Amino acid sequence: MKVGIIGASGYGGLELVRLLHTHPEVESVELFTSSEEGTVYSHKYTHLYNIMDQPLRRINAEEMSSLDVVFSSAPAGVASTLLPPLIGKGPRIIDLSGDFRLKDEELYRNWYQKDPAPGKYLQESVYGLTEWNRSAIEKATLIANPGCYPTAVLLSLLPLLRDQLIDGSQLIIDAKSGVSGAGNTPSQMTHFSETNENISIYKVNKHQHIPEIEQGFQLFAKEQSPITFSTHLVPMTRGIIATSYARLEDGVSQEKLIECLTETYNESPFVRIIPASQKFGTKQVSGSNYCDIQVYADSRTNRVTVVSVIDNLVKGAAGQAIQNMNVQFGLKETTGLTQVPAFI
Repeated sequence: MKVGIIGASGYGGLELVRLLHTHPEVESVELFTSSEEGTVYSHKYTHLYNIMDQPLRRINAEEMSSLDVVFSSAPAGVASTLLPPLIGKGPRIIDLSGDFRLKDEELYRNWYQKDPAPGKYLQESVYGLTEWNRSAIEKATLIANPGCYPTAVLLSLLPLLRDQLIDGSQLIIDAKSGVSGAGNTPSQMTHFSETNENISIYKVNKHQHIPEIEQGFQLFAKEQSPITFSTHLVPMTRGIIATSYARLEDGVSQEKLIECLTETYNESPFVRIIPASQKFGTKQVSGSNYCDIQVYADSRTNRVTVVSVIDNLVKGAAGQAIQNMNVQFGLKETTGLTQVPAFI
């Protein structure tokens, strides 16, 4: 396959390059940018010296039309204008921004504070939560890759909501992410002096992933209730940990919760249900496409604590995008994604 990456200069694009470089079905990778045309890629990222030495190219829909698949890792608000000229012109398109995830144009405008993509393309896009939408992904020409937080939250909670084991009406989700989730453009919030030895909460009740999570609950579990979702920045590079709290429905035990999760993901190679007796943290999935989940039922309070961890750049972005590409092209889902987590 011939692959193109729009926005190759960002962290999402960089992770796509790392994973696609060893993908056995990928013949070539072309790198495109809207801001750093002509820059030799290995001059920007020296660890790729003698590996990816080509210059970044100007985005050109006509040139990209001969590719088999185009990944877009452009920022939200940019992909909505860059991608429409390519849609339906040849390549399959997988967008890693939030521009094609929300079906409601006004919802996008309100939460992202940007103009939405044309409604025609919003309705055509397929939400790329691989484990829950494989049949639609197989036929899709435009995939909206899920956000990093929604991936961790939806994979851990959807089975329990679908099977009505927990009450979704008062769901509280507390999530924490490494700094790479903010991208590689420096800001005061991601400055070393601000993040080092500090944990900060941000976008309280205003995070743009809130409507995406709620839309996912409605789409796959018929759950209509709003959520309380809080996000925090922690002083590490990679990783997301999402801790969710809900009331148990009557008579639901820990064993029942584990059975539900295990049966749901029995044929999903990248979702692991970890026994509550095992240690659990973000390092156990670092650099990999795994989503690990633990669940704890509390009979004293009749509440459940559900915890999930992912690498925000892999399962939360580039890895899931390649997983979706594999499904689109009829490849084994794990192709090119069998990296063991880099624990140390």
